[in-house]
Amino acid sequence: MTAPTSSSPRALRALTGFSGLAVVAGLLVAVLAVPALVVVSNTVTTGVTAFDSLPGYLAITPPAQATSVYAKDGSKEVKIASFYTENRTDVTADQISQNVKDAAVAAEDPRFYDEGAIDLQGTIRGILATTLGGDVQGGSSITQQYVKNVLVERCATENTDAAKAEKCYEDVTAVTPQRKLREMRYAITVEKKYSKSEILTGYLNIVGFGGNIYGIQAAAEYYFGVSASALNVAQSATLVAILNNPSNLRIDEPANASNGSADHYALTKVRRDYVLQRMYVHGKITKAELTAAKASVIAPHITASTNGCAAAVKYDAGYFCDYVTNVIKNDTAFGSTADARLQSLNEGGLKIYTTLNLAQQRTAQASLSAYMPTTVSGLNVGASNVSVEPGSGRILTMVQNTDYTQSDQAAAGSSAVNYNTDQAYGGSTGFQTGSSFKAFTLAAWLEAGHTLSDYVTTGTHDFSFAQFTASCTNLGAGTWPVANAESVPSSMSVLTATQESINTAYADMGTQLDLCDIIDAAKAMDVHTATTGGSLSVVPSAILGTNTIAPLTMAVAYAGIANGGVVCTPVAIDSITGPDGAIAATPTTCTQGMSSDVAAGVSYALQTVLKAGGTGSLANPGDGVDMLAKTGTNDNAEQNWLVTSTTKVATATWVGNVSGSAGFYDTYINGVYGYNLKFLIAKPILQSLDAEYGGDTLTAPPASELGTTSSSSDSAGSGSGSGSGSGQTGATSGGTGGAQG
Repeated sequence: MTAPTSSSPRALRALTGFSGLAVVAGLLVAVLAVPALVVVSNTVTTGVTAFDSLPGYLAITPPAQATSVYAKDGSKEVKIASFYTENRTDVTADQISQNVKDAAVAAEDPRFYDEGAIDLQGTIRGILATTLGGDVQGGSSITQQYVKNVLVERCATENTDAAKAEKCYEDVTAVTPQRKLREMRYAITVEKKYSKSEILTGYLNIVGFGGNIYGIQAAAEYYFGVSASALNVAQSATLVAILNNPSNLRIDEPANASNGSADHYALTKVRRDYVLQRMYVHGKITKAELTAAKASVIAPHITASTNGCAAAVKYDAGYFCDYVTNVIKNDTAFGSTADARLQSLNEGGLKIYTTLNLAQQRTAQASLSAYMPTTVSGLNVGASNVSVEPGSGRILTMVQNTDYTQSDQAAAGSSAVNYNTDQAYGGSTGFQTGSSFKAFTLAAWLEAGHTLSDYVTTGTHDFSFAQFTASCTNLGAGTWPVANAESVPSSMSVLTATQESINTAYADMGTQLDLCDIIDAAKAMDVHTATTGGSLSVVPSAILGTNTIAPLTMAVAYAGIANGGVVCTPVAIDSITGPDGAIAATPTTCTQGMSSDVAAGVSYALQTVLKAGGTGSLANPGDGVDMLAKTGTNDNAEQNWLVTSTTKVATATWVGNVSGSAGFYDTYINGVYGYNLKFLIAKPILQSLDAEYGGDTLTAPPASELGTTSSSSDSAGSGSGSGSGSGQTGATSGGTGGAQG
């Protein structure tokens, strides 16, 4: 086809129109700043005015970067997961191999260090060809390419609405001379503000290398399994070659017939060898290096980066990672809207340093998995364990029996549901806590002026709702049958009733209290239902733990008891840094949930649970560290708990039904009696935690709370309860007998 000439109507229109000669002439004047350029004055004025009227300032914000999540293994911070919409990690100039810099400049813009913002030769050629031929041509300097990539990137990062992002992209990539002029105008201002090194580094950090790989660091890691600083000559030339056509020249598609492993990525090799030749021509490599690099075969070492919490599975931390993501999604510190918070996670380039102790996490997972498999034939049962630090709320471990997944087609034994947490944080609707809730009845008891040596009746009978006070609600009419699994004396001290977990004794205590005070005592220790928007039920059976609560919540509350009544909200993040420095995540909030004296009294009683005759003695770590504890089982041991705390670590272990109602009194799992699973799981975990963290002496209660205990009147029988019903206000039967153990 004959090239168009100035005599053709099309060329004449272009040359006499604004987008033709006026623009080109004005551009030349503006860029070259040649005062004696002899052209038609009106044309020059028009072109210069048009060029100067284009926006000149380009705010360069950090591109979308991958967020990394870390956990501590001893003194080492280990990356356990990454999140990204574009797999990119920015690096500084000194973290990029000089080979890459030389390759990029030699192949893309050999006059980069000598010219201004614009490659004049290439740009003039491109503008004229575009104006006369109708297509945008090449000829962009590295600075111009950087500007274009910045504009494209901003379309994605500044528009959460997909339609707006697409419209923006179409505008900044439009095949028009006006787009080229705008990029040139921006490039001039960028060169005034940033050094050549800063521009080249920014360019190498922002460009795409095929698929979802952006920036030289991610490209080096993905294609060759090395950092950007370690790239050799051949690798550097290969990556720069990919930039010429990322879709066609990427080297991660071995089955590609036109550019795959069968032909040793022939298309990419042609471009790579061109880059190498340009490096040699411009004196960046020797003849020997050129020959050796050209002779080398392109041999990618694809090192894929798993996006999301699936990467944390190999650290037994999938569910903890998922909890961290939900913390971010729920915390306005990361954005005013849910979309903004998600964008912050996936594009903010955050480095999130978590509270997780990987060594203890491995121990906890190993112990739990040894006794509770991912699946049990014919049952839908599960187990979990979580540990927190009193005084800080830091979550140290978080494990469960299932394999973490977010797949809609999860295999048996896999789940997205975190058994340890609330529904709003990726968890379930919780589990009945059984007798582990008695700690709050005991707190209300002591707060009301009663003592641990007070005697209460233990006879099995139906309690009438009329026997209970509830100042905050109307209980209605009904009865509540409560019994003990074994015979007990007709009365005993509250201390013994706590050690042996006697249901009828605690029911009798409830008749002497306001049920609302019991629930308030729990709420004051940050106890709440796991269900989003739910509230703790105020019914007689709540005394024995019929509310459904997450294990993390119980661990936090017991940590508060061991911490002198000061309860601290759970935190999973120690610190966060972003591209612009530190980011303040919402810290723990600590409050005095119960008085220090009441906390000491509750602690004193709960320490007897792990001793001989106590319901939790099978889990006693036997290491001499002071530890409070309470067991919990609901009707027929469908849900089973052990919650403990030293002054250093609180732990909640749950074993039970995810759905269904299998009784663990009658269930054996891998030959182990179901009721004992919580003890067998917890004991090695407690021993390991004590070995690392130790514990101080738990504070003794004042004498006024101890009272005078007559041991001759107490019996060391083991107590548990039974009963059935809904336990709802106005129920005819009065609801469940509730907790046992």
